Amino acid sequence: MLTKTDNATTITLWNGREVPRLGMGCWAIGGPFFAGDVPLGWGEVDDDESIEAIHRAVDLGIRFFDTASNYGAGHSEEVVGRAIGNRDDIVIATKFGFATDEKTKQATGAFADPAFIRKSAETSLRRLKRDRLDLLQFHLNDFPLEASDDVFDVLEALKAEGKIDAFGWSTDFPDRAARHAGCKGFVSIQHTMNVFEPVPAMVDVIEKNGLLSINRGPLAMGLLSGKFTPEKTVGATDVRATSLDWMVYFKDGRIAPEFAARLEAVRDLLATGGRTLTQGALAWLWARSPRTLPIPGFRTVAQVEENAGALEKGPLPRDVMARIDAALAGR
Repeated sequence: MLTKTDNATTITLWNGREVPRLGMGCWAIGGPFFAGDVPLGWGEVDDDESIEAIHRAVDLGIRFFDTASNYGAGHSEEVVGRAIGNRDDIVIATKFGFATDEKTKQATGAFADPAFIRKSAETSLRRLKRDRLDLLQFHLNDFPLEASDDVFDVLEALKAEGKIDAFGWSTDFPDRAARHAGCKGFVSIQHTMNVFEPVPAMVDVIEKNGLLSINRGPLAMGLLSGKFTPEKTVGATDVRATSLDWMVYFKDGRIAPEFAARLEAVRDLLATGGRTLTQGALAWLWARSPRTLPIPGFRTVAQVEENAGALEKGPLPRDVMARIDAALAGR
């Protein structure tokens, strides 16, 4: 369990380790993978550049990296493994539930049976070059509540066997977050959260149960980086070019107009105190709850440096948070 928050920009994890309240999300560095013709990655990547960026993050003090067994059909885990290996001063979180074919880069289904869970854990250990997985997260967002009991029984067994240190659920449903909160070893919820989606019900469950709030989408899939104009489009192999149901920030590869308007309403407020837009978005999350640990994605050293630079400025002031709430309420 998360035990305490020592100050605004560090957090103490379930294992007693104090780390900066910033992780790095490793979806993008996995490279392309697909469901048929539908891209699920973020386009082409340069592994050497990815590894250089990871090393720079470590140099800047980052100690939490989040990946998944399906990102790039396993390639993200392999890159993280090459860059970090079995260093015991760095926490690596990964996820299971979606199967992929390493050779074809195709998604092959979603599974949660005991044999699949165990095989996925072993594969992640091999790719990441770890003796034990620090945090293993269930990746199936809307998996049936009652059926999830069997899944977490397997995770408890893996913890008892020393294969994993802790486990959690990557889900946006508060009832699923609450279901296993009392289970020994259940320490975290990974969920969408950003300026546009403050998710009060999820935050309430997390704070009441002393869980770690791992924030995916902290930059709204890049929208809050400020690097996109209404005319700019993403590449054809970028997941943001799809029409998937959950792709709300972008439509047909461009910023969704309703979110472009919301961004303009808060742009100057997020830049308070000399922050970049990215740094303001991260600072908003730190001010939102003492349990938050955002995991912005990255592909370059420059992105890592900008993300890490937010730590020096800390959370947004309370009065700015109130003004952001008011600005968004008026949209």
